[in-house]
Amino acid sequence: MPGETNGFALARHVAENWPAIEIVIASGHVLPKVGEMPDKATFIAKPFNKQMVHGHLREMLPDSKLPEPLKKAV
Repeated sequence: MPGETNGFALARHVAENWPAIEIVIASGHVLPKVGEMPDKATFIAKPFNKQMVHGHLREMLPDSKLPEPLKKAV
């Protein structure tokens, strides 16, 4: 991200201001340090495939909140 804010800082800001939002952070360059991510955030290291992303989203969201394409995805 440009400027002084990085993705982890943005994730903390979102978690503090909109706690209902589920957060997934993905990076192929940086791994989170202890305490750098919000408590409920999930980190996915690149490279990843759609099955990995779907798996994380299924773990994070209850069945009632899954979008229809994700319910059908394998």
